[in-house]
Amino acid sequence: MPRATVDAFEAVVDQLVGDTLFARARNLERHLGFGQIWLKFEGDNPTGTQKDRIAFAHVLDALRRGYDAVTVATCGNYGVALALAAEHAGMTCEIVIPEGYHTKRIAEMTARGAHVRRHPGTYEDAVEHSQALAKQNEWYDTNPGGANVHVQLTAYAEIATEIHDQLRDAPAAVAAPMSNGTTLAGLHRGFVRLDRRGRVSRVPRMVGGTSWRKNPIATAFRNHLDEVPELSPAAIRETVTNEPLINWRSLDGDAALLALRDTDGFAADVSDKRMQTMARLLKQEQGLHVLPASTAGLLALAALHEQSPLARDRYVAVLTGRAP
Repeated sequence: MPRATVDAFEAVVDQLVGDTLFARARNLERHLGFGQIWLKFEGDNPTGTQKDRIAFAHVLDALRRGYDAVTVATCGNYGVALALAAEHAGMTCEIVIPEGYHTKRIAEMTARGAHVRRHPGTYEDAVEHSQALAKQNEWYDTNPGGANVHVQLTAYAEIATEIHDQLRDAPAAVAAPMSNGTTLAGLHRGFVRLDRRGRVSRVPRMVGGTSWRKNPIATAFRNHLDEVPELSPAAIRETVTNEPLINWRSLDGDAALLALRDTDGFAADVSDKRMQTMARLLKQEQGLHVLPASTAGLLALAALHEQSPLARDRYVAVLTGRAP
């Protein structure tokens, strides 16, 4: 595919990414028993996840800055999104995947023209390897926690704008799954900007859900730490369900922890079984085919309600689609 111009690629982004489904989940409200629950379903993006937002934003930035190739380390979804964005732009896409991960989406990456390599060790090791390759080869680095992370935070801030456009204000709380913390930090940034402009009456409480005892941000929140720690890599065990959530080093963790603390937010650990059960419930009651890991934020919101009943208000959960 020939290299796209910036204007042509911007038109592709406008057509394909964002403005995802936002709907009230009345059936789910009856199950969980609090206020209005609104679902922001990122499965409407081209590859089924919010990762399309940052992938296309990064590739647009790379085009503007004259790069020929982009790289990322991924456990699956982000790699597919970046491969698609790079294909539309006519750019080379180099993807690093941890050797032991179970993703079934490699075929989608290679079908989009991406070059996929396995790297021994953890996801964090794969990120370091991808970043090193970027420096050695002058590729654009799209990894979380890297030099271009501001692009990700700005792209995720658009989700807040879309929620505001539908509700005409901010909800009482926004819940999202939490791994590196980038999505939560970006959502927070979006609502803070809306608040500064006087477009919302409040900044919502940020709520993050993650895998049971396998995430540094939740660990810091639970233990009232000022900074996000590194966990022991040996203590992290990935499963098919929890892979999108686990890590021993959260690359944008401090920004996410700040979002939780600044909004009187909440973080909770969730078991694989509960995520799988909630995914089935959403398919049955709301007709949404979601990635089980993406229900972690919604389950954390439900756990917050169990601890202290939430006011009758509007609450939003961000969900990711599940690949067929």
